[in-house]
Amino acid sequence: VAQYWEIGRCVKMSGFPVLVNLAEVVERILSFLPIKSLLKAACVCQLWRECARRIMKSRQHVMWISAVGSNASDGHALVCAMAQELQKVHVLPETVLYIADAETFCGHGDVQRQKKARKKNGAEIAAVLENLLPSQCQILGVVAPGVVVTPMASRNSRPQEIEDGEAGLAVLFPKIDGVKIQPFHFFKDARNKVFDEGKLSEAGLKNNPELRVVLMFGYNTHKQGANRFLHQVIDPLNEKNIIIAGGQVESLTSCTSENETCNKDSIGVVGLAFSGSKVQGATVLLAQEVYDEKTAEASMQRLKAANVPEQNTIGFMFACIGRGQQYYKGKKNVEADAFRKYFPTVPLFGFFGNGEIGCDRIVTGNFILRECNDVKDDLLQGYTTVMTLIHLGTK
Repeated sequence: VAQYWEIGRCVKMSGFPVLVNLAEVVERILSFLPIKSLLKAACVCQLWRECARRIMKSRQHVMWISAVGSNASDGHALVCAMAQELQKVHVLPETVLYIADAETFCGHGDVQRQKKARKKNGAEIAAVLENLLPSQCQILGVVAPGVVVTPMASRNSRPQEIEDGEAGLAVLFPKIDGVKIQPFHFFKDARNKVFDEGKLSEAGLKNNPELRVVLMFGYNTHKQGANRFLHQVIDPLNEKNIIIAGGQVESLTSCTSENETCNKDSIGVVGLAFSGSKVQGATVLLAQEVYDEKTAEASMQRLKAANVPEQNTIGFMFACIGRGQQYYKGKKNVEADAFRKYFPTVPLFGFFGNGEIGCDRIVTGNFILRECNDVKDDLLQGYTTVMTLIHLGTK
């Protein structure tokens, strides 16, 4: 802050006080600052504070940080990347979703690989990552066997399917006019076999006419009773005309919006609910019949036919751990490349998990979701890939 006071003092002494009093000039100069520097500049005076507020309000595009490959520290590559890149980002994140590989983040994997795990455990790495973000930020973090990332260079970067090795991503959602992003978390109560559906309403997942898209992740789903619990949470939502997409991850690592503590060893479902008239979305299911580049591209053509605007849009890919390179007979990156062919400017994120959540749900030309028929879609999948588009409005 003292540096910005000095800048203002020097400008006044130079005989050009107009530069610190003329809002348009100040706002133009401050618009070049990343968010951390902008927040410091906002402390100089009321004029700069008002200029900074207008600038932050105008920055409503989604940004992301990604990392691929190991680093020399005892943390995780994603944490190192975030420590550097958060100094440069221009948006103030209100909600953050991060996904990392389970093996290096939490030391999951076989015995030999666990010996190579980081000195810090998963909880410690998650705590370091959370401390890098604003205190009021809602953070949701999961780890999975593999990760789908888009490099940070540009929105045109080729997305990568990282099935093995260290990788991670963090999607930074700022406050967006007309869009509400609400984290939710349900976990199985061993004392009660019946899930209280009232919790869905409290989380904005039921009785919410503005609800458009739900990203949903099940964790510890290998445990007894997990399948029944997943159905208890998901089946009531299948009545709704909304996009539901996600998968089953290795474990939950961060959920900072929690009002109550829970045992992360329990069976649970976490996610993000996207509400608002600006939000649009679509999903396609790549079933077992999709087995080569041609059939993968045909699925992307169906997603393209939804006509979801591609500006301020992000893509998600939730694939079975049994797909990927081995499934496509040694060919790498088949599904991510098929997505990029039809959506070259839309960044793609996701993971390889232990089961998928989603189905074909395509919007019509006026962006009204297709009405569900009498036969409910099966949302719990296996050996498939769910591809999703989420559009967050165009300013």
